[in-house]
Amino acid sequence: MDLFCDNKAAIAIAHNSIQHDRTKHVEIDRHFIRENLEAKIIQFPFVKSEDQLADILTKAVSSREFYNSLDKLRIEDLDAST
Repeated sequence: MDLFCDNKAAIAIAHNSIQHDRTKHVEIDRHFIRENLEAKIIQFPFVKSEDQLADILTKAVSSREFYNSLDKLRIEDLDAST
């Protein structure tokens, strides 16, 4: 399963077995992710921020980016006149 991520630091932390002071609050989650990475159940391919479709659900984006992402996700306005 691919979990697309636009944060190179998060990808590096997930692949690094050394505990960092900044990641203590995610220790359990990090171990779960690390085990699944080693078992090749999940992968973290990097995706550029402008191609990260999930941003429309979590961040304020311009209307152009919003509608471009909707098109890529194939989401249509059912109330729009055709």
